[in-house]
Amino acid sequence: MAGGWLIGVMVQAPEEKAFLRHYYAVGFEDRAKAEWTGVDHALKAGIVASSPVAGLEPVQAIAQVPATMMKTLGLADGQVRALGWQYPRRWIIPHLTV
Repeated sequence: MAGGWLIGVMVQAPEEKAFLRHYYAVGFEDRAKAEWTGVDHALKAGIVASSPVAGLEPVQAIAQVPATMMKTLGLADGQVRALGWQYPRRWIIPHLTV
């Protein structure tokens, strides 16, 4: 099993007045593929920012998720899990943040 990525995407959901960073756990080892997959899923939640918002990039790889952690947290290869807008501390290993 390969590792994955924790991706942050700036999204304005219909019920929100501003863009908020929404987090996605993406089970792809390739960083770019994980970022684009995160954007694809964020589009289902609302409008994705096209430029930086308050100094935050519209799409950003936050941290790498090791394969062992993916297994522990139940994320399969190729799977995407929407984690919401609150910072997902459970998915972060400090020395692997980008």
